[in-house]
Amino acid sequence: MNTAEAVTPPAEGTGEAPWHRLDRRMLLIRPVLDVVKSIPVLFGALILGHGNGWQWIGLVATGLAVCVGISHVLTSRYRVTGEQVEWRTGLLLRKHRAVPRDRIRAVDVMSEPKHRLFSLAAVRIGTGRHNHGKGPGKDELVFDAVTRQEAQRLRTLLLHRKAEPTTAAPPETLIAEVDKRWLRYAPFTLSGLAVIGAMIGTIYHFAHELHLDPAEFGPLRSLADRITAAPLWLIVVLAAAALLVVVSLLSAGGYVLSFWNFRLTREPAGTLHIRRGLVTTRSVSIEEDRLRGAEIKEPLPLRLAGGARCTAIAAGLHHGKREDGGGGLLLPPAPAARVHEVVADVLGEDPFGAGLVRHPRRALHRRLTRAVFGTLLLAAALFGLAWIGFLPDWPWIVACALVPVAAVVGWDRYRTLGHRLTGRYLVTRSGSLARHTAAVRCDGLTGIVLDRSFFQRRAGLVTLVAPIAAGKGGYHVVDIAESDALALADAAVPGLLTPFLTRVPLSSARVPHSGA
Repeated sequence: MNTAEAVTPPAEGTGEAPWHRLDRRMLLIRPVLDVVKSIPVLFGALILGHGNGWQWIGLVATGLAVCVGISHVLTSRYRVTGEQVEWRTGLLLRKHRAVPRDRIRAVDVMSEPKHRLFSLAAVRIGTGRHNHGKGPGKDELVFDAVTRQEAQRLRTLLLHRKAEPTTAAPPETLIAEVDKRWLRYAPFTLSGLAVIGAMIGTIYHFAHELHLDPAEFGPLRSLADRITAAPLWLIVVLAAAALLVVVSLLSAGGYVLSFWNFRLTREPAGTLHIRRGLVTTRSVSIEEDRLRGAEIKEPLPLRLAGGARCTAIAAGLHHGKREDGGGGLLLPPAPAARVHEVVADVLGEDPFGAGLVRHPRRALHRRLTRAVFGTLLLAAALFGLAWIGFLPDWPWIVACALVPVAAVVGWDRYRTLGHRLTGRYLVTRSGSLARHTAAVRCDGLTGIVLDRSFFQRRAGLVTLVAPIAAGKGGYHVVDIAESDALALADAAVPGLLTPFLTRVPLSSARVPHSGA
């Protein structure tokens, strides 16, 4: 009697690894999202195309969008082999992408409300390349509908370099977690101002497109009459108080939504794991071998309140100018002392702890000149517009009154300038209203750039740029003396500038000069 041989399925991470599909429950969500995105098209077609058949074009376009979304879910496949991660999709136009596993730098797991409805998640696999366009880059893969268990399996498999992850999750060491008391720093981030600006812009746009005048509505007209009848000083005080309250509430709400449940942990395999979010949850993993430094950001209001926030400088992360810090957030707005503790734990040392080297007084003259001259130039332009009757007189008077404020800002910008080479890191700090202090590893630098403008040459100053394949791509030491810049560059990357430097006796010259 013949017995059938047992067929062993191919193992994950091998050349014959099986293909996986996206979760079919996404079919209950994707069509609804496509219809919602097509509402402007439908609305425009129904309004502009009433009676001439254009509304049918809007319906057909919406139907095509829904069909494309359904096709994406049904035809998408992915697998993880020993050498690469593969993804293919498409019904009429087939696409096939592959990313080598040794180039994977970060795995970002995000669960938006549309995913959390069915316990799903989206996995973003990033490499070290920067993408300056929109949407996923050529070396980035996004699996936008997998189960949470599958997302964690992919994260462990890709970052821990295991052929098959163990069933039990590896133990983690807690580095930091959010403290409810940190909510007091939310109003000082001023993130609510961006929300208010977006809301005002949206309301104004719709009112302009629909030819609506808010003053025509009875309640708003009566409110405007009461405001205009009050004294000017009372109007300013009430407006400032109302703005402060609204900004504080919106900032606190944004803090809770973005940073609640924040946890920064370290896994035994040498991976930092960041989890945060209340409604939209996000999980980011960063290999510590790919970590190139950290950056502390201190906007002026947050700095005055004794707070700061910190982000990682690592390849493959999504940076940018987002208020929430993007994918590399190491700590949300928190006490500055706690930020330094987290940096020391993550990097193994605190490069921000030592004092910084002050820049020469010529840098102070440049900042004062630029700040004061810019304000005076604005006042002169406003005065010219007032002289020809285009504007009233008060704008240029206000601009003149801001000259002392500009001088104080220029002095503070000089006061915050500094740099230091400490241990393995090059530390640089600049900015006043938005102060940034970055520490980048010298062994990760791809070179040194010395840049000088016309006015810097006259002042004997240069800007040293430290290029690195992570974070912003380059970090600047602004307005440093020529001799100090050459010495710093030679110490940060030993031997790089040695062939181009000529040492002269101190009796002939006080500083070394470039012989390139």
